[in-house]
Amino acid sequence: MAIAASIAGHCQPCLKHHLEKARVIGISEEDIQGAVNLAKIISEKGDERMLEYADSLLQAMERANTESNGQTKKKRG
Repeated sequence: MAIAASIAGHCQPCLKHHLEKARVIGISEEDIQGAVNLAKIISEKGDERMLEYADSLLQAMERANTESNGQTKKKRG
């Protein structure tokens, strides 16, 4: 889990430390690769969700701006 967390957290020194420690204590290469794959999935999903959230915020801001401009024009007219 520490390997996956290091990757997902983008901490290069942490990853190096945890990979070295995993090998010292005899964690199999298969389990290490599994942790790397898990981190990849977590990171990709997190990135995907963040981009979706950014899009929704931008759309909400645009709607609010459009509505605000419409109300300003009605007040002036």
